[in-house]
Amino acid sequence: MTSNQPVFEDNDPQDELITLNIGPTHPATHGVFQNVVQIDGERIVSGVSTIGYIHRAFEKIAEHRPFYQITPLTDRLNYCSAPINNMGWHMTVEKLLEIEIPKRVQYMRVIVMELARIADHIICNGILGVDTGAFSGFLYVMQEREFIYEIFEEICGARLTTNIGRIGGFERDFNAVAFEKIREFLKRYPPVLKEFEEMFVRNRIFIERTSGVAAVTPEEALDYGWSGPILRATGVDYDIRVQNPYCSYEEFDFDVPVGATGDVYDRFMVRNEEMWQSLRIIEQALEKIEKEPKGVFHAEVPDFYLPPKEQVYTNMEALIYHFKIVMGEVDTPKAEVYHSVEGANGELGFYLIHDGGRSPYRLHFRRPSFVNYQMFAPMSAGMLISDAILNMSSLNVIAGELDA
Repeated sequence: MTSNQPVFEDNDPQDELITLNIGPTHPATHGVFQNVVQIDGERIVSGVSTIGYIHRAFEKIAEHRPFYQITPLTDRLNYCSAPINNMGWHMTVEKLLEIEIPKRVQYMRVIVMELARIADHIICNGILGVDTGAFSGFLYVMQEREFIYEIFEEICGARLTTNIGRIGGFERDFNAVAFEKIREFLKRYPPVLKEFEEMFVRNRIFIERTSGVAAVTPEEALDYGWSGPILRATGVDYDIRVQNPYCSYEEFDFDVPVGATGDVYDRFMVRNEEMWQSLRIIEQALEKIEKEPKGVFHAEVPDFYLPPKEQVYTNMEALIYHFKIVMGEVDTPKAEVYHSVEGANGELGFYLIHDGGRSPYRLHFRRPSFVNYQMFAPMSAGMLISDAILNMSSLNVIAGELDA
């Protein structure tokens, strides 16, 4: 691995190294995971990463749950952008069942996923600013994340762990208030994002703290299986939405931002630009929805789509279908499928092996935080502790997605 910059030469080496625990409950980790580092003064000599502090055995639990009861598990992977997890799982099941999703539903999903991406990047870049000593920007953009949560609340009734949507579409159509809030967000967020950028992009202190820190080459990033914004920051323009489109992303006009050096500054810049591109995508999705038949919010698959709740209370057939779907009593094919979506941190994949029973025979989550984090310890050798903290923050490791 190439030496990370800046790597400091030690002109006064100590006879004994100090062992320091960063985590598992340290504010700088932004999650429950641990790094045991050997330090010489403030310079890290070596380190070992420890994970598993909030391992909840999601994959094993999924082997004993019908499809619908797995959706709440996905909420608790990357909980900063839970709707992307929900949609990815629903699309995996739809791929297994060969369900065709109406265009209007696909565009609605795109809106929700891009809003979730913006919310996630707000957290990451806002916290990165905090870790460099700038708290104001974080407080400023967090108001917009709360507004995104209000949109989610209008769509599905939940804010953080959303359990949003259904296999085949959504549980209900977006109401007028939801569309109004989405359009309001498109008007109010650009000036906020522009002001946020002005606080950091040309800020001398921020540049000196992040530029050249933890630089990674494209070859190293690919060797470690990186994906998402941190891979694109190295100059590799790999984006699932372009390479393997889903939800009709091939119909949208947007750019894939890439960096040049793969350092902390480039990761910040890539995420910022991705928020601008997400706004473009949402605008286009709203225009496309206007051209589609109104009132369509799910595919016509009564064997897998839950009937309306008011019918369940009054209609025996609806009650039977509700019970059969929730308990997994509907016949399903024996198959092996993999589906991935562009999560906020990278490629979020679902590898499903199904034997025709009521629950998966095997389900594996490809969690980008788990893959991306493995490089942190070797990257940290030679860094100052303060630079390693910024490096960790720029990786945006979410503990729920790390451990699952």
